[in-house]
Amino acid sequence: MAKKRTKSKPTTNKKRLSLKLSKQNKIILGSLLIVLSIALFFSFISYFFTWQEDQSMLSEFKNRNAEASNLLNKFGASVSHFFMYKGFGLASFAFPLLLAVTGLYFFLGLNNKGLIGKWIWGLTGTIWVSVALGFFAIDQPLLGGLIGYEMNDFLQDYMGKIGVFLTLLFVLMVILVRLFNFTPEGIGNFFRSQKESIASDFKKERSKKKMVVSGDESSIEFSMETDTPIKVDTYTHKKDIPPLQQEAGLDVNLPQEEELDIDLKVETVTEEKEEKDIKAEKLVKDFGEFDPKLELGNYKFPPLDLLDQHGATGGITINQEELEENKNKIVSTLKNYKIGIAQIKATIGPTVTLYEIVPEAGVRISKIKNLEDDIALSLAALGIRIIAPIPGKGTIGIEVPNKNATIVSMRSVIASNKFQKAEMELPIAFGKTISNETFVVDLAKMPHMLMAGATGQGKSVGLNAVITSLLYKKHPAEVKFILVDPKKVELTLYNKIERHFLAKLPDSDEAIITDNTKVINTLNSLCIEMDNRYELLKTAMVRNIKEYNVKFKARKLNPNDGHKFLPYIVLVIDEFADLIMTAGKEVETPIARLAQLARAIGIHLIIATQRPSVNVITGIIKANFPARIAFRVTSKIDSRTILDAQGADQLIGRGDMLYTQGNDVTRLQCAFVDTPEVGKITEYIGSQRAYPDAHLLPEYVGEESGTGIDYDIADRDAMFRDAAEVIVTAQQGSASLIQRKLKLGYNRAGRIIDQLEAAGIVGPFEGSKARQVLVPDILALEQLLQNETK
Repeated sequence: MAKKRTKSKPTTNKKRLSLKLSKQNKIILGSLLIVLSIALFFSFISYFFTWQEDQSMLSEFKNRNAEASNLLNKFGASVSHFFMYKGFGLASFAFPLLLAVTGLYFFLGLNNKGLIGKWIWGLTGTIWVSVALGFFAIDQPLLGGLIGYEMNDFLQDYMGKIGVFLTLLFVLMVILVRLFNFTPEGIGNFFRSQKESIASDFKKERSKKKMVVSGDESSIEFSMETDTPIKVDTYTHKKDIPPLQQEAGLDVNLPQEEELDIDLKVETVTEEKEEKDIKAEKLVKDFGEFDPKLELGNYKFPPLDLLDQHGATGGITINQEELEENKNKIVSTLKNYKIGIAQIKATIGPTVTLYEIVPEAGVRISKIKNLEDDIALSLAALGIRIIAPIPGKGTIGIEVPNKNATIVSMRSVIASNKFQKAEMELPIAFGKTISNETFVVDLAKMPHMLMAGATGQGKSVGLNAVITSLLYKKHPAEVKFILVDPKKVELTLYNKIERHFLAKLPDSDEAIITDNTKVINTLNSLCIEMDNRYELLKTAMVRNIKEYNVKFKARKLNPNDGHKFLPYIVLVIDEFADLIMTAGKEVETPIARLAQLARAIGIHLIIATQRPSVNVITGIIKANFPARIAFRVTSKIDSRTILDAQGADQLIGRGDMLYTQGNDVTRLQCAFVDTPEVGKITEYIGSQRAYPDAHLLPEYVGEESGTGIDYDIADRDAMFRDAAEVIVTAQQGSASLIQRKLKLGYNRAGRIIDQLEAAGIVGPFEGSKARQVLVPDILALEQLLQNETK
């Protein structure tokens, strides 16, 4: 009995094992793996289109209200981020394939003997593809994933690029030999067979062309008497006409035409190109287009990780009770004044909810608009704004602040698809609209912007949002900033990127301008830069900076003639009222001149002030600043001063703003970027390789530095006579002209201008205008110079 009991134990173990791997369990397990492989496949495919939008959601996986754009929502976004970004990149598609094959083995009940080998070779191939993509596409880390990038970086530290390439080649050879029975003889046979098949196909084509159709023509009957209509065939070529069929018993001798095989030669008439265009095309063919980014070719744009995700959630929390309560109060308040509502609809934004109402027929809009204070009283809200009617819609809008406002982070705005794919020259992401859409505009089309609002309502944050948007989108070669900060504390963080993005006067120690006298010199220097750029556009025969740079990149403009790539210049003034108080007309005149003329040559102005009074925002400035932003102000008069419309006095503050570009007024919640975030961004950019110095503006000499000094003839510059001839010939007394024509530096050209003034050839300094030339022609110049030597 004891023996029988001992024998029964292994049989029970076998039964338990067979229960685990029964046919039903295999089918269930196989189905699960197949479904999982399909889910992974669609998640990975969707990840390539939605990964930017889902970045902010990854940290909010536990939040049920957060939604992802991936086809499989949060699960798909998280798993795809793990496999594609943190894992193997494109090679991760091997995992759905391996899971599907394993699932089929279990589902169909196949022998799983070779399954482990498939997984081993599948993982080997995955690692190889990941490292290969990390090696060949080093600028696209998403293709090879973090593993491929790091493994490639690790191997290159010890083996170098050639060693890594040889290792990849060897592993590829192993995979081809073991999996696909790769041999040199097989390759030779393949090419030999392809060559033979091509040769046989070519012979068949030739034989078809030479083939003659033969047949017993005497058996064909030809009848003229027929009731059927005659079918007329039209042929486009003589060879397409079928041969004439001979009637039985009738001997017909037809003269055969000789086929004339004449080739028709077609000569295309080409437009004659100028010699410089031919040279430019040759240069582009030999060297490619000019790349202004080449000097800082390894520059890396700041990553999204430097920005914080402010607020508890990435999305907007909908409070259904609050919506219902506000709706009932609006309806009841209007009902008290005998105003009926046919329809009401709510659009929830980050800080404000827009209630769109359709009044019943016969209700006057002005009657609803006059009830603004009554509706605000019934809702007990901070500020109610009524839009009657909403432009483009047949509704009346009532904007009601939310009890719990949502912070719009700069990270969510920068990561949005709308900003990332914006095809604009100078894209700026301000924040989000009431309908929670990212609001992106082009500074190049504004072309200048006025920003005003009371103290502490978000102007400085708005300026940081503008600068941050451009730092995330533009290369240092493409845009330069001139920062004016009378407060001396708001824009000092940007000192770290001086040699990357900032522009300054040649004699300035610091790029951030805090002294009002330097502001005047900088503005006048910008006017000189504007005149110089217009001169370049004139010689290049183009109308704006975009066309000029395209022509320069195509190497159609000669740098020896003074041509160069022109970056955009953005002037940012943080507190404009202080400048007007201290400098007045000296500041207002060059700013008005820049605002009127500088658009076409890529100089754009952004002016912020906390005192939107009429003596600060004058009529000249308002006329040339169509794009205006109003944060919260204290009175309706201030609102009208900024926007030419009321509404800014009804904002709730903390980044709540109104934007207009001359037509409709749009309410936005400005994106919040904190000072530490700006510090991290500037630190990241400043730690990279930079230009030798900041972008230098033309030197400006004030009126007090004008010359009444008599220069001795012996001390004159060696190029004095050449410069005098250039000035007299052009009848334009400017240092920039001497610079371009004689290829001199600005300081030397300025000294020559002073010597020309002392010699009586040009007149005194006249601000930003060119000096008057006192000598009419070259003959008079020769006489003047001869009289001096006597």
